[in-house]
Formats: sequence, structure tokens, C-alpha cells
Amino acid sequence: MVPALLDLLVPAHCVCGAPGGDLCRPCRAELSRPRRVHRPALIAGPPVHALGAHAGVAREAVLAAKLGGRRDLARPLGSCLAVALPQLLAPVLPPRQGPAAHPALWLVPVPSLAATARRRGGQHMRHIARHCAHALRAGGRAAVLAPALRLARGAGDAVGLSAAARAANLAGRVLTRRDALPPRAAPVVLLDDVVTTGATLSACSAALAGAGSPASLALVLTEAGRHGGT
Repeated sequence: MVPALLDLLVPAHCVCGAPGGDLCRPCRAELSRPRRVHRPALIAGPPVHALGAHAGVAREAVLAAKLGGRRDLARPLGSCLAVALPQLLAPVLPPRQGPAAHPALWLVPVPSLAATARRRGGQHMRHIARHCAHALRAGGRAAVLAPALRLARGAGDAVGLSAAARAANLAGRVLTRRDALPPRAAPVVLLDDVVTTGATLSACSAALAGAGSPASLALVLTEAGRHGGT
């Protein structure tokens, strides 16, 4: 009984089956090759990058963290995001001098539906973004978790919807939380788990820009195929 409970609390294996829990080094390597994401829905927003393809062990890790109750994966997935962020931000942030040369990064996770988050034990991207901020600070870069977005009632589950249907589902339903918005002119990074059509990131980017806190960059864990998905 006790070993079974320990396996639930601290899984003894990686998603690939390797012993040791968490994500093994080869699996982390699958989320260490950032690439630019190009989708029609993303043209008006910030540049978007993905750490890997939504396939194989990278897909398994994201789904386990999102749907499988593997809360322990938030730390390694957040660390993977933190490793990639500095190099991706360098080309998009204006150069600064003096103490403000490396301002604090404000990390905004893409929200899940409230009902969905309750079923899954919380907002999974908020957990991952929190660990990303921890990892950045451990590496000497100031970072702040800013859960500045929420989904209004009326937004439905987007699984199986086309790009146009996803956009319609989110139209006017991605709202900002003013008490959590990043300061104006602060470097803002939008974080999500998977991108397919780009409709969700586009709606979230527009909401932040409309509130005066536009994102400088969007970074996701994996990029799915161009049809279906998120």
C-alpha cells in the first residue's frame, strides 16, 4: 500500500519508462531545439517558438502533465522553457544600458477553462510557468509569474474545432486580470503547452496588447500538426 502511494506522489519513472522519475536527459533533449512557429493566426502577434514537435516522448510528457496527473513534470518542463528563453528573447527585446539591461521577465501562462482546471487539479500551465520563473531566477535572471489571463464563461472545450471555430469560441472571452497584469513596458512572455492553429495564442496576445501589456514573445512546449489540436 505504501509503495503504491509513493508511486502516485513521486512517480518512479520517466514518461519513456526510464527509472528515476521526472524527465530523463534524452527526453529533455526532445524539448531543447526551439523553432519558429508559423501560422496565419499568429501574424499579428509576437513571434512564437516551440521547444519541440508534439510527437513521441515530448507529446507524452505534455499530455502527462496536462491530463495524466503528473504534477512532478511541471518542474522539468518549466526548466526546459527557462533554458530556451534568454536566447530567444535577445533578438526581440530592445537593448538597454545600466541596471535595467536585464529587466525582470513577466511570464503569463495561457489559462485553461475553470471547470477543466478543477477536474485536473489546477491550472497546469500556471504550475509550469511558476517553475520556469524559479529556474530563471536560479540562473540569475529576474522573473515574475503573472497569471494575468482568464477565460470567461461561454468559452467551450476546443478539442476537435477548426481554426475558425477556435477563434470564434474565444472571441471576446479571453479576459485580463488587472491585479495580475505586468507593468507597462515590461518584457512579457506568453507560455503555453501546445500550438496547432495558433488561435489560442492569438486571442491571448490580443487581450494582453489591449490591456497595455503586449507580449514580446510566445513560447510553447510543443508544436502539433497544422490540422486539429490546440
